[in-house]
Amino acid sequence: MAQLGVPFKLQQCKLSHIQQTHPHTRYSFSHSLSPLPTFTTKPSRHAHPLSTLRSRTLVARCSSNKSDIMSQLELGKPDPKGKPHKRVNGIFWIILLNIAVFVADHFFQVNGIKALYLFHNWPAWYQFVTATFCHANWKHLSSNLFFLYIFGKLVEEEEGNFALWLSYILTGVGANLVSWLVLPRNTVSVGASGAVFGLFTISVLVKMSWDWRKILEVLILGQFVIEKVMEAAQASTSLSGTFRGGYALQSVNHIAHLSGALVGVLLVWLLSKVPSDPSDQ
Repeated sequence: MAQLGVPFKLQQCKLSHIQQTHPHTRYSFSHSLSPLPTFTTKPSRHAHPLSTLRSRTLVARCSSNKSDIMSQLELGKPDPKGKPHKRVNGIFWIILLNIAVFVADHFFQVNGIKALYLFHNWPAWYQFVTATFCHANWKHLSSNLFFLYIFGKLVEEEEGNFALWLSYILTGVGANLVSWLVLPRNTVSVGASGAVFGLFTISVLVKMSWDWRKILEVLILGQFVIEKVMEAAQASTSLSGTFRGGYALQSVNHIAHLSGALVGVLLVWLLSKVPSDPSDQ
């Protein structure tokens, strides 16, 4: 019975207003199993036309109050016609994995973490992947995580969790592969900068339009990203020089940045050639 409190008070509101306004009107309730009791009004022969009009106005006013109350009660219900909200999880797992590797490497100094770095003289196949989760110091990691969150979240919201992981891995591996082919043999590569530039390119291209405002936003954000990522990459110079028998940790890997962005462009171009499912259109 507690659930019928609002409708029942609403019916009392109707009845009290009409009874006070029209003493010559007969009222009868129709009892049913409906949660809202209804009543009908029958004007008597002596009812004034103006009184009838006022009665209808009061009923309409009470009905509008009921609709307002019901609309407030239904605010928490999801819109069946609205676009479903995509839950973002993948980018947080990528960020947590980067942080976990950094903590294990620099705080706990776990044996074997350095083997995840990409050594250019004789690299293991997995180092092209694992090096994207390793960083030289906190400033290097902090800057990459900031841009990973921004652009990774955009890619995941637009394309989904699997596309985010695929984009991160492919752009990071592509950047490390090009760096291994171009840079000297005594170089060690670490960092997610290549994947950051790849995700930045993908997030721009999937929403790109020939609107001058969009182009201006890309130019402003792009120059800021390039500047900040390269500043963070310069922080890795503290480990350059004599690292594990004469290896040099690349301070600013411009090759990785450029190749990661190019791999992102290539990935978007290849995906655009894949025919879409007619049911998704």
